[in-house]
Amino acid sequence: MSNKPDNSIPQPPTALPAAVAPVAVPEQGLKKKARKHRLGEPYLYLNRELSHLQFNQRVLAQAMDSKHPLLERLRFLLIFSSNMDEFFEIRVASLKKQVDFGREKPGMDGLRPQQVMQKIFEESQKAIVEQYRILNGILLPELRKEKIFIWTPDEWTESQRHWAYQYFRNEIYPVVSPLGLDPAHPFPRLVNKSLNFILSLSGKDAFGRESGLAILPVPRSLPRLLRLPPELCRRKKGDHFIYLSAIIRAFASEFFPGMAIKECHQFRVTRNADLEMNDAEVEDIAHALQGELHLRQFGTAVRLEVNAACPEWISDYLLEHFNLDRMALFPVDGQVNLTRLLALYKMLDRPDLCYPAFMPALPEGVTEHVNLFDAISDRDILLHHPYESFAPVVDLVRTAARDPNVLAIKQTLYRLGNTSELIDALIEAARNGKEVIAVIELRARFDEEENMHFASRLQEAGAVVVYGVVGYKTHAKLLMVVRREGRKLKRYLHLATGNYHPGNAKAYTDYGLMTADPDLGNDVHKVFQQITGMGKNIRPRWLLHAPFSLRQRTLSLIKAEAAKAASGKPARIIAKINGLTDTRIIKALYEASVAGVRIDLIVRGMCCLRPGVTGVSDNIRVVSIIGRFLEHSRVFYFSHAEPAVYLSSADWRERNLDRRVEVCFPVRSSALASRIVKELETYLADNTDAWQLDVDGNYQRLDPKGSTSKCAQQQLLEKLGAPGKR
Repeated sequence: MSNKPDNSIPQPPTALPAAVAPVAVPEQGLKKKARKHRLGEPYLYLNRELSHLQFNQRVLAQAMDSKHPLLERLRFLLIFSSNMDEFFEIRVASLKKQVDFGREKPGMDGLRPQQVMQKIFEESQKAIVEQYRILNGILLPELRKEKIFIWTPDEWTESQRHWAYQYFRNEIYPVVSPLGLDPAHPFPRLVNKSLNFILSLSGKDAFGRESGLAILPVPRSLPRLLRLPPELCRRKKGDHFIYLSAIIRAFASEFFPGMAIKECHQFRVTRNADLEMNDAEVEDIAHALQGELHLRQFGTAVRLEVNAACPEWISDYLLEHFNLDRMALFPVDGQVNLTRLLALYKMLDRPDLCYPAFMPALPEGVTEHVNLFDAISDRDILLHHPYESFAPVVDLVRTAARDPNVLAIKQTLYRLGNTSELIDALIEAARNGKEVIAVIELRARFDEEENMHFASRLQEAGAVVVYGVVGYKTHAKLLMVVRREGRKLKRYLHLATGNYHPGNAKAYTDYGLMTADPDLGNDVHKVFQQITGMGKNIRPRWLLHAPFSLRQRTLSLIKAEAAKAASGKPARIIAKINGLTDTRIIKALYEASVAGVRIDLIVRGMCCLRPGVTGVSDNIRVVSIIGRFLEHSRVFYFSHAEPAVYLSSADWRERNLDRRVEVCFPVRSSALASRIVKELETYLADNTDAWQLDVDGNYQRLDPKGSTSKCAQQQLLEKLGAPGKR
């Protein structure tokens, strides 16, 4: 399939709705002549939740972009569903809790929680309608052109209907339990985001009871998408599928013999999924977390999705049961859980409809040496994932596990994935007699259960497992190997912006630094000592360390650039982050802009800073890159600092600066620092995947408009990826 734009396919929008209209905008306006601004005024800040919603809308816009292969466009549409699920589970749930408990304090943008919720539901409703329009009107027809069919019951042949019925009787009927609703059978406790049907029945059952409503909860063990056998699809070549929900709806009467079904509709409730633990009152975090994980499935309802054909009286009944306002109702034109359609990728073998495969490269510093310790001793090694391989990180731990001169391995672990070679290597090291210290953050959202499993495996192997620091999530990405070389002990480090997750390293952009720098080694040693032991605040010389020095040192670096600009020297700041919400950081950036510092911010997700305000932020540019890979690295460049480039696990958000254990580390090699700055400039020159935030809070998609198209991710893939395998 050609990737050239098809005029019959709508192109992606060039602008998205504003995060929020300016609050109390001065009469002169934001773009007009300079005026004296007070930097705490609400109109200078955008709402964080609405900005987060805009990021999700930018992801959805990729489904309309014909430069992406067809299955990748579908993937973006489904990722939007997953993102919106988490947005409601965490962000909207938090707002609802504030409203329910009367905590109506306005944010820095001047909006109260109730106002923000109202705007979120309004914009979300529009986005969901657009999502299903894209799916039903564009992507599914395009899939059919490529001989990928998802058949509806009214399209089934007799042989397909017979197969579907047999599947229903053999696989569905034995495990689905219909639940009638009456005084003896109250409304069931339904799991967060589970697929359910609500049915209206007529007639009397075997006990002579008048029928009414019934619920069919669908177990998560059942696949949501089923492939039809090839012999049933000879009329059309290709890949043929049907929805599990279509089978259930077609044969639902089998659950209620002798009764008539008047209505049968899908629905799904989204619940508050944020874990709430008072760390000060918990004696055993792992034990307490096990109980909380179960409760997560039954949190307060925040959203109700129903099939668009569901009558109002049934929707009202469900809303009343879940204690939701009508604004929380989302009628959808299709399946209520599109995220489960991601299974389609594993069921298809259509590389022609996906991004071309590529091979991550190994940096020269690794390939020049047989021994990885020699390579790191020779020079610092920078890894930029996914363009460069994650394998050296795994190899470092595996090599350390088997090296008789290695005495200890210490590592922080936040997200690891379903399986992890790193865990296997750490287990091997522990069994080989090395001291293995694993700082596992059990409260990594939605990865808690897997992390507890890995913690148990490591403990069984003899490793020392620490669950971080009470009251603070350990989010720093640190690996230290202590090796005896002659009469001295030498530390080898891997410091990173992203998780030790091999899957993420293939899909997320992140930096990792491998170094034997003794100064950094001494600092990392101190951080591990503080996490695993007890004592007063340490003072690393080179590392910026949250929740202690990171905020203050960052503010100092910003102010130093402002001072240079005020003295008449050119000054510049570049920051690449996932989120910018911290008020003090934003005020410092405003002050630097006023002083004349040129500031470029590459912010993937939420951004509360308003650029382009005359006299305040007219020297600040904000862009967001949405492309093939998820932009995840945190990079900071201060033109007058020494060193000038820092990498970090932390965003410029309150939680990272105040409530997490984070590390921001300098890139002390001038060659590597120069390389990173050039790569930042590549992002800033992007005119294909970049969206620019304007003074009104709108994101405008950049367009080459006849000039040379520049895509940062593609350029980095061509520059850094393995030759001939991109």
